Amino acid sequence: MVGDDPTSADDGDPAVARVEVPVDTRAPGGTTNAYLLDGLLVDPAARTDALDAALAARGSLPSDDAGLGPASPADAPPIEAIAVTHAHQDHVGAVADYAALTGATVVAREGHADRFTEATGVAPDETVAPGETVANTAVRVVDAPGHAPDHVAFAAGGPSTAVRTVLCCGDLAVADGSVAVAAPEGDLSAYLASLERVRDAGYDRLLPGHGPAIDDPAATCDRLIEHRLARERDVIAAIDGGAADLDAVVDGAYERDLSGVRDLALATVAAHVEKLVAEGRIGEAWRARLADRGFD
Repeated sequence: MVGDDPTSADDGDPAVARVEVPVDTRAPGGTTNAYLLDGLLVDPAARTDALDAALAARGSLPSDDAGLGPASPADAPPIEAIAVTHAHQDHVGAVADYAALTGATVVAREGHADRFTEATGVAPDETVAPGETVANTAVRVVDAPGHAPDHVAFAAGGPSTAVRTVLCCGDLAVADGSVAVAAPEGDLSAYLASLERVRDAGYDRLLPGHGPAIDDPAATCDRLIEHRLARERDVIAAIDGGAADLDAVVDGAYERDLSGVRDLALATVAAHVEKLVAEGRIGEAWRARLADRGFD
């Protein structure tokens, strides 16, 4: 089981390990999970001794470069490629470092290479589309946009292997709380579709970008879908109640103190309003109100 140690294996599977990386993030806990998923390094958010040690244990870094940390099983595969679930800064900070140190193939999502390069400081060696495998690994790319336009997930295992099917899902899901889907990047329609697609795929376990592993993927996806639909109902109620601008919708849709997070609440409401306008459920006048606040 993935536990609370900085470095841990997934149910004893030598091909899957998580390293918690302290990073500047608004996610609870202040860490991003980097994963060694078969031969793929996912989301190296920062260079740390623990991540160095995990890579060195697989023969992917010289041992002199490793800090103290648990050794991986002898049959853990070396890292052949590096990729990210999406190009937000709290997921990409050490891509360039580990690319230089390991010589691994750097892979970006097809159609988003420029975004990847701008975020990481290194151009990808290859691009990959959903449904394809990453470089020379057996890890499959799964389409998962919504939190960000370039968001993907990475699946490993399955019926032909002795391990459970796991999905490294980035910021698609979390075990507790919710995921930010914030305008102008966040797309709620795409996010809900991604959750439904992952829920229906039957994965055994989700490995999120923040927090512990998720052993009830279907129930968690359903919870996150209902959370978004409940917020949507709150937004509609605020508009129906007379809210005439985004700030008034925020005040009506949230019944808690937003100190320190009001900017995120505003961007979340904007994403809901964008969805509702696109669906024709609220008036076109809201497009101008979004543009007035920079959400166009």
